[in-house]
Amino acid sequence: MSNAETRNDQPAMTYRRLGRSGLQVSVLSFGSWVTFGTQVDTGLAKDCLTVARESGVNFFDNAEAYAGGESERIMGQAIAELGWERWSYVISTKVFWGIHGDVPNMRNTLNRKYLFHAIDGSLERMGLDFVDLLYCHRPDPHTPIEETVWAMSDIVSAGKALYWGTSEWSADEIRAACEIAERRNLHKPVVEQPQYNLLERRRVEKEYARLYDDEGIGLTTWSPLASGLLTGKYVDGIPDGSRATLPGYEWLRDILTDPANNEKARTLVDIAGRIDVTPSQLAIAWCAANPNVSSVITGASSADQVRENMGALVALERLTPELKAELDKAVRR
Repeated sequence: MSNAETRNDQPAMTYRRLGRSGLQVSVLSFGSWVTFGTQVDTGLAKDCLTVARESGVNFFDNAEAYAGGESERIMGQAIAELGWERWSYVISTKVFWGIHGDVPNMRNTLNRKYLFHAIDGSLERMGLDFVDLLYCHRPDPHTPIEETVWAMSDIVSAGKALYWGTSEWSADEIRAACEIAERRNLHKPVVEQPQYNLLERRRVEKEYARLYDDEGIGLTTWSPLASGLLTGKYVDGIPDGSRATLPGYEWLRDILTDPANNEKARTLVDIAGRIDVTPSQLAIAWCAANPNVSSVITGASSADQVRENMGALVALERLTPELKAELDKAVRR
């Protein structure tokens, strides 16, 4: 076992401002996508949350659509049973997809009616009076952005969320939302949640490049391990019991068995071995090394996986500019 897999010499967690806002979030955060409600029950969730918190994590991410609302319920119940003071953590959820089936105004929308029902439902499931961050989980081409901005701003004004943001919106859509908010004196979006990893970087590094300074947008990024590809465990095939074997994840198997992707994963494995960290830790650290990233959202289905992910703090210290350049060159092939 490498030093990075233990917590004996793990550096202290660092905290970054969420864009231009005053909110500070841990550079590594914990999210419940895929696991809570499918692989993780309340008891196991408590174990994962406890390890994350003991490692300095203060930001916990969720979404209405995760396991049809069950993920929110499990996280909320686990936090309540752990007895955490509400002031001691930052929690988010995301709305767009809906959980009420193919019902008009309740599915794949960001109209005002849906947003007000959605936030109330999320708060009820999580057992909270407010969330710190509320994201529009995807853009809605059928609802005017101005309607969405007004509704999200009103939710913040009502005290049901402290800040709002977007997830996987285009730079043009984010800029339009910011301009509407400024023109109407409304609460602006302060954060975007995009996918970001060694294999998926165009949007964060190119499309959004001017948003950071122009609009003060922060980033809470997801999928630092590229759905597990960058763990290195798929370079020789898909092991039994992995996420890719779950029903409904057939699309993931094609990604994980792609020869070009796995060749890049082999390079990551090699460099990680040279600095005595795991490939997962190095992949997460690479994301955190981007100064525009406020927090890297990690996921896990066991307390041991959380500990493994937190070792990325060690990898971040060991990721020199020279090694980062070598890694960037290798994966761009």
